[in-house]
Amino acid sequence: MFEVRIFVRTAIFLIFECQMNRKKAAAKGIQPSFAYLIEKKRECEEFTDGEVRYIVESILSNTIPSYQLSALIMAIYFQGLSAQETAVLSEEVMLSGEVVDLTDIGKPKISLYATGGVGDKTAIVLTALVSACGVVVPSVVGEDENFIFGNLKKLSAIPGFKTDLSVKEFVQQLKNIDCCYCAQPQQITPVDTILHQMRQATATVASIPLITESILSKRLAVGSENLVVDVKWGNGSFIKNLEDARQLARSITRVARSLQRRCVALVTDMNQPLGDTIGTALEIQEVIELLQGRGSEDLKELILKLGMEMVRLAGVSGSTLSAKQTVLRHLNDGSAFERFREMVKAQGGDVTYVDHPDKFPKTKYVRKLPAPKRGYIHGINAGMLAKGVDILSQPENTGEMDTAVGITQLKKIGSQVKQGDPLMMIHYNDHSRLDTALEYLRSACKLAPKRPVLSELVVERVA
Repeated sequence: MFEVRIFVRTAIFLIFECQMNRKKAAAKGIQPSFAYLIEKKRECEEFTDGEVRYIVESILSNTIPSYQLSALIMAIYFQGLSAQETAVLSEEVMLSGEVVDLTDIGKPKISLYATGGVGDKTAIVLTALVSACGVVVPSVVGEDENFIFGNLKKLSAIPGFKTDLSVKEFVQQLKNIDCCYCAQPQQITPVDTILHQMRQATATVASIPLITESILSKRLAVGSENLVVDVKWGNGSFIKNLEDARQLARSITRVARSLQRRCVALVTDMNQPLGDTIGTALEIQEVIELLQGRGSEDLKELILKLGMEMVRLAGVSGSTLSAKQTVLRHLNDGSAFERFREMVKAQGGDVTYVDHPDKFPKTKYVRKLPAPKRGYIHGINAGMLAKGVDILSQPENTGEMDTAVGITQLKKIGSQVKQGDPLMMIHYNDHSRLDTALEYLRSACKLAPKRPVLSELVVERVA
């Protein structure tokens, strides 16, 4: 018993001495060990600003071993980061690469970030629409910002459209036409690229503080002054839980405020596809329709609400009514369509496809998916629909995506159908993959005899 007491006292003394040595080292400016930082976060303690900077510098200089970086990310995943820690991390990651200087452009600079969802093409539309309203819209997309069919893949369906731009090309295009939609240049936030790759490898992509850091660091690095965020939740988004979406929206707006940036976040429902189409070229054709004042009502509603937030945050419009009028005017008078046309031309795309969307390739086969019985559509699993389209878009032995395939005329939740009525039209080229795709497409739509209660598209506004 006596030996046990001696052992416990010795252990307590050693722990106390170790803590004192760490404090002395910190006071003298000596950098802590990575093991200590992992332990500190594991115990839910908060990093100092200096420790966050040290972590970022170590990642950038490749002096932190991958096994320790993965352990650190896992500790952050479980214990989180405070708003102050996340703000410092976002700023340091932003400064880890090139920071775009847009001060020569006198107009306000606003970015839109959408977490992505099935059928979502709002960011493409709003890049052109809001820039037509007198706002500079720098849009860069990182590898973590694509869900199923990413917007870069959709834009690449336009022959010649160049998504990989240098920073110099990106800035010049913003000076010329006020908007650009491209892949994230390698010089922008290189530490975030490393962090994201490690998050993928360790199943920690869903870390809210690290998502927040990724969103803010990239947008600030490309010259955005303020930010509007569309946080989607549901079966068609990578965020499945509403409360997680709300937490992310609050995290982004809170940390943006700490960085002295204005930010508005909308939490939106993604439990069915947005718009009437799923697929790359088909969705670009729907973008063209929307920019000409046509298109599905749910997409127009979301575009209007996000666009209003962007022009208000930019100071172009001072009130909700004025913002709504500004967005609608530029959507309906053709100026938003013309700006999109200019963007396609500036990035090497063939504008005849924008002027004449019927030039996009058509599939060999189009067939309807009939309703198995009479009733109302009660639920649509958007993720299953996307999976079905993805199967059809990957023909055997080609290694290339078939941009023509997809779904059109998709019936929405609340629609009444008779037995045999089309739930959707399926566009495909490869018969050998159809049966597998149909398993997902048939299972995605749920029918019931009574009309369902429809949910609101915008669940919450966080500012």
